[in-house]
Amino acid sequence: MNERITGTVKWFSRTKGYGFITQPNGPDVFVHYSAIQGEGFRNLDEGQQVEFIVQQGPKGLQAADVRPL
Repeated sequence: MNERITGTVKWFSRTKGYGFITQPNGPDVFVHYSAIQGEGFRNLDEGQQVEFIVQQGPKGLQAADVRPL
C-alpha cells in the first residue's frame, strides 16, 4: 500500500498539529504535522492539494510522506 495518492486537505489545526485529508476514492485520512515533508514550521491549509502515502496507524488510516503540491 505504498501508492502515492493526491488528495485535498479537509482541515488542519496549526495549534493541535493535525488534521484530515480527503482522498478521491476512500475515507478521510488523519495527518500529523510530523508526516509533512519540508523545512521549518510544517503546516497545511484547508483546500490545499497534497500527495501522500496511506498507512495503517494505531487508530486507523493515516497519511505519511505528505508533500504539498
